[in-house]
Amino acid sequence: MVIALADQESRPRDGRPKRADARRNYEQLVEQARRAFAEFGVDASLDEIARRAGVASGTLYRHFPTRLDLIEAVLGEQIAELVDLGRGLMSAEDRFDALSTWLRATLTHSLTYRGLAAAVMNSALDRGNGLVSSWHAEMFEVGTALLARAREVGVIAADADEADVLKMVGAIAWAVQDAADGPAQADRLLALLMNGLRLDDRR
Repeated sequence: MVIALADQESRPRDGRPKRADARRNYEQLVEQARRAFAEFGVDASLDEIARRAGVASGTLYRHFPTRLDLIEAVLGEQIAELVDLGRGLMSAEDRFDALSTWLRATLTHSLTYRGLAAAVMNSALDRGNGLVSSWHAEMFEVGTALLARAREVGVIAADADEADVLKMVGAIAWAVQDAADGPAQADRLLALLMNGLRLDDRR
């Protein structure tokens, strides 16, 4: 999923620039922004992102006129990766492990990019667009399918509710966000959640 933002005349309908150099600049900017936002948060320096991408600041602003445009592009690609991961896990033989793998990836994403998600959500509410809703719908669709597959073979509780499980993953990310050992604590809490869902004798 790539968010079409500025410079629309130079891009095909999927939102990426047509020319090879413009496409490279776009991809480098998104990649370097992803790293900078993960390291420094939503207020990471845009000029530094441009420098890391090997382009002038003006090039960054041609592709992404505002900070929010860049945040949306980064977050959109991260959501797309999670959705693709989930769909790829649909054919995994171990259905419980497939569900656990995807929920862990979702939790890691929530811990890493929580500031971006909040910024986009606040903007979406202000502007009345459906961007956040579409992301939530895709994530919910994948999570529901993975839960259903695990439920079909009896490895998780039959009454495990998709919305409840995803909310609990989000709650874990919120609960550990300021902890010194946040990632480790998140792993422990997710393990407790998965043990609570599991029905077979391998707890």
